[in-house]
Amino acid sequence: MVLLDTILYAFVTVNGFAMSPVMLVVLAFLGAYLGVRAVETIPFTRRIIERREAQAAAAESE
Repeated sequence: MVLLDTILYAFVTVNGFAMSPVMLVVLAFLGAYLGVRAVETIPFTRRIIERREAQAAAAESE
């Protein structure tokens, strides 16, 4: 039950931040940064990116 209380408290806090346009922009930048870091860290997505870059390099050299 404590975990549920913590999750609900986090949602209420984020909802309070969403009321302020400045904090909403800050949250958007933070989410974008964390998304980029996650894509670089997760091996599956890294392989997809490397495959696309290899295809682009092969098409460019032709």
